Amino acid sequence: MKDPLTEQAEVLASLRHDPLGFVEWAFPWGDPGPLAACAGPEPWQRDVLEEIGRGLADGKGPVRVAVASGHGVGKSALVAWLILWAAVTDPATRGVVTANTETQLRTKTWAELAKWHRLAVTSKWNELGATALVSTLPVEEGAGRIDMVPWAAHNAEAFAGLHNKGSRVLLVFDEASAIADPIWETAEGALTDADTEIVWLAFGNPTRTVGRFHDCFGRFRDRWTTRQVDSRTVSLTDKRQIAQWIADYGEDSDFVRARVTGRFPRAGSMQFIESESVIAAMNRLPDRAAERGQPLVMGVDVARFGSDRSVIVLRRGRDARSWPIARYQGLDTMSLAAKVAERAAAEGVRAVFVDEGGYGAGVVDRLRQLGVPFVFGINFGGKPETWDETGAKPLYANKRAEIWGNMKTWLAQGCLPDDPELLADLTGLQYGYDARSAIQLEKKEDMKKRGLASPDIGDALALTFALPITAAAWDLSRGQDFYDTDYDLFEEFDDNYWYGNGN
Repeated sequence: MKDPLTEQAEVLASLRHDPLGFVEWAFPWGDPGPLAACAGPEPWQRDVLEEIGRGLADGKGPVRVAVASGHGVGKSALVAWLILWAAVTDPATRGVVTANTETQLRTKTWAELAKWHRLAVTSKWNELGATALVSTLPVEEGAGRIDMVPWAAHNAEAFAGLHNKGSRVLLVFDEASAIADPIWETAEGALTDADTEIVWLAFGNPTRTVGRFHDCFGRFRDRWTTRQVDSRTVSLTDKRQIAQWIADYGEDSDFVRARVTGRFPRAGSMQFIESESVIAAMNRLPDRAAERGQPLVMGVDVARFGSDRSVIVLRRGRDARSWPIARYQGLDTMSLAAKVAERAAAEGVRAVFVDEGGYGAGVVDRLRQLGVPFVFGINFGGKPETWDETGAKPLYANKRAEIWGNMKTWLAQGCLPDDPELLADLTGLQYGYDARSAIQLEKKEDMKKRGLASPDIGDALALTFALPITAAAWDLSRGQDFYDTDYDLFEEFDDNYWYGNGN
């Protein structure tokens, strides 16, 4: 007679491409104990397990599965099953498991794995530690292991180099909505191995309308097998709590969409500009004849850090689509000022708005020294001029929040270029409220901590809304008078050179 371990090894060999079969076989469903009342996986869990099995059997490349779900549907259990299946059906498996926070990873994801590891008939095949599940079987390729790795946007390299030629690679992103884009991009490098089984799983509540988890269901949907799970269809969930949420917020509210029905919200909970309004503006074509009487204005965002870029954006009335966005990296203030002056003259710009914080002050000074007309330095931290309806308090916390608010209103009629970076800038910014309940935007530094790039293009576009300028007259705020200078390199050029006809 065969010993139990030999029998298990033969069964596991047959389940290499059958994660559903493994889950049904490995756990004591219906037996006295924790699973006494459980007959097996939920229907949606069975479907995902079968999808993975089919993908592996096809052998056509990496198997990528993304699941957006409401609360309490059993995704942590499914994650645990798949980790155990991967580890025991191929003892040389290498893998990484991460989540939105280290606390989530340690107290939820890894705790759930420990629970199912204890219940599995294969528990002796792996040793579960505080941060890794390691195979106890000696294999020629070296013992496999699946590590718990908290992510950090500033240390995306920790997810690089996950290769395992000739065997299996497992990537699991739990609460994937909040995992920063650089982590996803770095993880892509693990998909380049030939002759390797690659399984990439992403699970989470669909709380954000931007980011790579959202993209799994959008622009990258052809690469991913996706599933959206409604909490009301799962036997595990508290139906009374769900009914209360629906009564409190409404069935089609963003809260219920993200936390019950597994659908992405129309806007992230603290997202300042909705994705739908930006996409609509990018699909809208300008009426150039109608905008001809409007002045052409320029916004210049000046780079502060090595990875940031200086950006020039032009807008005429409702049209910000007809002029290419200029991006510059590594330019000093003198070189950038020369670029701005050249572009302003070539296009006949009527006003130039420059973020004068930090290095921007030097650009403003140089432009004025060059005689560029109507140059305005805008201090993002300055006082706003928009007050609430009662006139009791400012609506915005500072000038930056105000000009972004003006831009947000403009988007309802505006026209934008179809630019993925601009879309990311406009939709990635979050907001809150200060002590006076005025709208306050997220700092660039905080965006970088979330793994997002500085919204250089968004800020440059927002700068074009710094002052209300009409074709008939200049509506200048106090202290924003035209800057006169005796030093004028362009004194031989008249207004027709700068403005042209009709600008």
